[in-house]
Amino acid sequence: MFYTPSPLKHVVAREPRNVAGLSEEALASYLQAGRIAREALLYGATLIKPGALIRDVLDRVEEKIRSLGGEPAFPAQSSRNECAAHFCPDEEDTTSYEAGDCVKLDVGVHVNGYVADNALTIALSEEHDNLVKAAQAALDTAITLATPGTTPAEIGKAIEETIQRFGYQPIRNLSGHGIGHFIVHQAPTIPNYQATHLTTPLKEGDTIAIEPFATTGTGLVGNKGAPTIFSLTKLPRTRNPATRQALTYLQSIGPLPFTTRWLTRQLGKTKAFLALQDLRRLGCLNEYPPLHEKSKGIVAQAEHSIIVAKTPIVITRTNNHTAP
Repeated sequence: MFYTPSPLKHVVAREPRNVAGLSEEALASYLQAGRIAREALLYGATLIKPGALIRDVLDRVEEKIRSLGGEPAFPAQSSRNECAAHFCPDEEDTTSYEAGDCVKLDVGVHVNGYVADNALTIALSEEHDNLVKAAQAALDTAITLATPGTTPAEIGKAIEETIQRFGYQPIRNLSGHGIGHFIVHQAPTIPNYQATHLTTPLKEGDTIAIEPFATTGTGLVGNKGAPTIFSLTKLPRTRNPATRQALTYLQSIGPLPFTTRWLTRQLGKTKAFLALQDLRRLGCLNEYPPLHEKSKGIVAQAEHSIIVAKTPIVITRTNNHTAP
């Protein structure tokens, strides 16, 4: 299951026409991206069952995004149990969901480059229901604070206190973040604990993703396993035919993250491997390996994207401009 919160007052009662700091195109694109992201996320949630291949679920989520008129802002990801983030299977991976799993699904969409990011957790046993509720409750509380003048530290404090009231810990080295035009992660950082140094107030029109992570562990993650998600840091000059072919494809999807599965389907396994090897050698890649809770605690996540306003605009709701 995943925790469905009761109706919230912070969903705007009508479609906003003007938000300081955002053009009409940006606002409309964010709202459309948010609706698509939420619909794709909820669709993906219906596919998560014991025995289902993770790769197949993520493929179908990405197909849904495109069918609704958006594009993935990053590869859809689904991480289980102590893996908090960044699990994205390659073309040959046959990992499937198992009974008892605590499953995170993280989906991003862009429309005209404007990014929406959202996530939820499904507990495939009742054992993890309360952990899922902790992450969602922390998100609900944090959203009400996404108003001009609030500091990220204040939001982090509320997240931390909410999760701890449920008897768990927030993951302190994962955080929410700003989102932008062809940018998945940018300032401001939205912490999941009281980070007292983050005192620059939010302002109207800031676009942010708030994503509490709650864990049964100590609250720190570290890299574990080979990365399958990457982003280009620059466009290199190269004579390697496989790399040149890869760059042609990667330029077509813009400056956003990609996964080996996408590249393999475009180039074939051998060329994709050679291209990634060459891009690493040239120092042109950011790599995002799976992140595991260091004490092997189970992790739950909840996430929405929000436009900061006097009444926060939660763009990743299917009813993001109607009353709940």
